[in-house]
Amino acid sequence: MPATEDQNPRLGRYIVKTYGEETVRAFVPPPLPPDPPVRLEAIQRLLEQANQSLGRLDGLASVLPNLPLFIYAYVRKEAVLSSQIEGTQSSLSDLLLFESDEAPGVPLNDVQEVSNYVAALNHGLDRLRGGFPLSLRLIREIHEVLLSKGRGSDKQPGEFRESQNWVGGTRPGTAVFVPPPPEFVLDCMNALELFLHDGRADLPVIVRAALVHVQFETIHPFLDGNGRLGRLLITFLLCAAGVLREPILYLSLYFKQHRAAYYDLLDRVRARGDWETWLDFFLTGVRDTAEQAATAARRILAVFEDHHRKIEALGRPAASVLRVFEHMQRNPIVSIPAAAMSIGISAPTVAKSLEHMQQLGMLREITGRQRHRLFVYDAYLAILSEGTEPIR
Repeated sequence: MPATEDQNPRLGRYIVKTYGEETVRAFVPPPLPPDPPVRLEAIQRLLEQANQSLGRLDGLASVLPNLPLFIYAYVRKEAVLSSQIEGTQSSLSDLLLFESDEAPGVPLNDVQEVSNYVAALNHGLDRLRGGFPLSLRLIREIHEVLLSKGRGSDKQPGEFRESQNWVGGTRPGTAVFVPPPPEFVLDCMNALELFLHDGRADLPVIVRAALVHVQFETIHPFLDGNGRLGRLLITFLLCAAGVLREPILYLSLYFKQHRAAYYDLLDRVRARGDWETWLDFFLTGVRDTAEQAATAARRILAVFEDHHRKIEALGRPAASVLRVFEHMQRNPIVSIPAAAMSIGISAPTVAKSLEHMQQLGMLREITGRQRHRLFVYDAYLAILSEGTEPIR
């Protein structure tokens, strides 16, 4: 039989509120850390595996010949995945087209939302690197960037909510979950900030990140964007603590692939105080995702090295082709005019270089037109795009 609130101090309390003619039970979580403490011995092996995988990924990042390039691409993949969980239909190709001022093939609001995510991540990391602490002020700043344009820009960007929200359903009375009433939000977030800064040595950083993610999702402090920001917090916390030197671990693909289990485990924490099962799931995701990221980095590096050798073998045209090739490592989808402007060489030279790369089997023209053509770096984009097919 499930434990009652009196029997289990890990459980929060329900506040009964009336909205219109409906009576709603809104959930207020207890502050972190869980009481009684999480049983680390039950997850020790997974914790070691997750730490080892993170260490290998961080080490690989330090020897990649073009780390900023990998981060640039990987951040965009994460932005697409995290936004897809919230219902957008953008693909990685859509985002790259949008950023290069080409017409995207999905509604503008979808791709703008993904672009905002990239900007929010970069803003948060810049602030952390500048010495600013991971705090409520920074969380609000990141949220303001996240909802700065397009969908959600009318939902009080950067401000904690002053009205009731809910998860699932069309109103609080039909919701799957009702977070704390607005008058409890600031107290809950202040308690979360205290946990972020308490400096406890008994909880590993990865475990702290797992606890913070659930607590933030449970508080749901903003009117919109909570899911995306809650996933960003995982990366911010790992980077702020020095576990990762660069933002190269993102769990959105894992959460997307296991979204039914993900939502079920959030509910188990709230209903039963079952942090241990959540931690088992989370650490498995960290371990597997870190290994996948390291494998993807090695595969991308191998593709670049192979193609670089083939281009060098062209002889005289190689110098120009290599310049276009390097540009396409950062922009896997290009048009001739945009590439010429960015690289600083003539459009005919870019066109001839792209033709050489097509003949080598590296590129594909995707419009079928004679004018306004677009070229995609297939092998590279295929690795980046794995798992980013929109959820239908």
